[in-house]
Amino acid sequence: MQKIEVVVTPQGETTVTTVGFKGKSCQDATKQLEQALGIVQSEQKLPSFYQTEGASQQARQ
Repeated sequence: MQKIEVVVTPQGETTVTTVGFKGKSCQDATKQLEQALGIVQSEQKLPSFYQTEGASQQARQ
């Protein structure tokens, strides 16, 4: 399940977090939202960003 979580603090700062996305698809999903919110001051990539879409990680012996 993919979702985009937006948190707005009382000071007006926003945080956008994606869940369930792999690779660059998270950036594609939030691009228009980020543009509407204003200037991105920082970006933190989660481990799922570095996974390829459609690939699964399996240990083989």
